[in-house]
Amino acid sequence: MARITPLEPPFAADVAAQLAAMMPPGQPPIGLFRTFARNLPMAEAMTHWGRYELGRRLSLTLREREIVILRTCARCGCEYEWGVHVMVFADRAGLDRSEIGSLTHGSAGDDCWTAPRDRALIRVADALHDAGDVDDQLWRSAREVLDEPQLLDTLLLCGWYHAISFAARAARVDLEPGAPRFAGSAQRVTGG
Repeated sequence: MARITPLEPPFAADVAAQLAAMMPPGQPPIGLFRTFARNLPMAEAMTHWGRYELGRRLSLTLREREIVILRTCARCGCEYEWGVHVMVFADRAGLDRSEIGSLTHGSAGDDCWTAPRDRALIRVADALHDAGDVDDQLWRSAREVLDEPQLLDTLLLCGWYHAISFAARAARVDLEPGAPRFAGSAQRVTGG
């Protein structure tokens, strides 16, 4: 049960405008955004960074971005945000069932990961989650397949989705209707 009740329509004009700015045109606002709108100045400030993280200026591809986001949300135990991203972006990002299962329950060594960039992104997300840092060996290995802008984007994308995961979990945002659940993702695939 939600600890902070999301706003419900009808929305005040300033809230409606902010929620519209946070969603694709014509889409109703998700529970997380209606929760964030309880602190309208915060929601307004977050919108600009969120647009960058999910926009075309990010130096990572859509697929790479979603690998980082899904791994981060899964490691944080944030079924809410993980489910939203699987529902909205996984198909567009070209992530198949085994890859989603691995991002949720597996590791960068699973057989479904053949691209060195994909494996590096998962390992960096795991290191940041586990240690809040990337050791020198992993940094050198990641640097072989990711340039400096891509590494910086990966670090901040991972941190952003830690923050989103913390907020969604601690506020107990109710899961979105129709969004997949951790239990429904494929269990760990074979490999390292």
